[in-house]
Amino acid sequence: MDYNKVRKFCRVFRIIIGLALVITGVIQLGAMDGAAWFFLGVIPLLAGLFNFCPLCIFSKKCDLPRNSGSK
Repeated sequence: MDYNKVRKFCRVFRIIIGLALVITGVIQLGAMDGAAWFFLGVIPLLAGLFNFCPLCIFSKKCDLPRNSGSK
């Protein structure tokens, strides 16, 4: 399995989801929940831009295996 493809897909997926939530928040800015959608979208957007998964800190399950060639 090519783990680099998985990482690239996850990164792009986080950016797309983050942008969608930020745009939803901007569109609904007049509504009471518009700011919530905006700030909720900032988390996956920043995670995708910086290639960092905040859930990895808590779950310890989403770390992809490293190359076994170097010890």
